Amino acid sequence: TGAAITTAAAAPAPAPAAAAADRCTTFAPNADLHGCDLHKRRLGGVKLTGANLSGADLHDAILFNADLSGANLSGANLFYAELMNAKLTGANLTDANLTIAQLQFTDLAGADLERAEFARAKLTNTNLTEANVHGTGFAGANLTGAKTTGWKTNIFTV
Repeated sequence: TGAAITTAAAAPAPAPAAAAADRCTTFAPNADLHGCDLHKRRLGGVKLTGANLSGADLHDAILFNADLSGANLSGANLFYAELMNAKLTGANLTDANLTIAQLQFTDLAGADLERAEFARAKLTNTNLTEANVHGTGFAGANLTGAKTTGWKTNIFTV
């Protein structure tokens, strides 16, 4: 008496584009969002502590009240992004583009801003205490009321 043996067909592996799309919609602490296209996304109040957003396109994104503490935003495009009241303490923004970004009342204490570009950005009342600003561009930026004590460069601390 031969018993019939049935096997379940294996589900096909997700296509690389589908896997990337799924990865780029997970907004949680420590999320892997590197290289994701998130431009014009409304992410106000999102908690992305420790997330990897390196190389992500966040231009014109809305991130007010977001918590990006300890996040990796190296090489990210944050052109014209709205980051008012955001928390980026200890974040890595090396080589990030924050041209014309809105960063009023944002906390960037201890952030690595090396070679980041803040041209014409609004940084009023922003906390930049102990930030690494070596090679950082602030041409035309509004730093009125910003806390800049302990700025670190490769030569000295301001």
